[in-house]
Amino acid sequence: MRLCAWYLYGEKHRGYALNPVANFHLQNGSVLWRINWMGDTSPRGIGASCGMMVNYRYFLEETASNSALYLGSRQVRASEQVLALVAQFQQNSKL
Repeated sequence: MRLCAWYLYGEKHRGYALNPVANFHLQNGSVLWRINWMGDTSPRGIGASCGMMVNYRYFLEETASNSALYLGSRQVRASEQVLALVAQFQQNSKL
């Protein structure tokens, strides 16, 4: 879960999220909201994402500012759950 959080939040390509689905949602003003362990247990879900599923949440009054923040300064808005996982990853990672 920590590695997944880092991949979605911290791994970048030209400053934007490396994952194309994450990039799509973040460009549209969402918040990286929740990572669900074994949220997709289909054969495709296990093969593509080890069963992980991610929720993006749209707060309608914040979508324009979130989008501008991401596109302008490449900052990802994320929930406390995701940020805690990112912090745990950074503490334990040798990257």
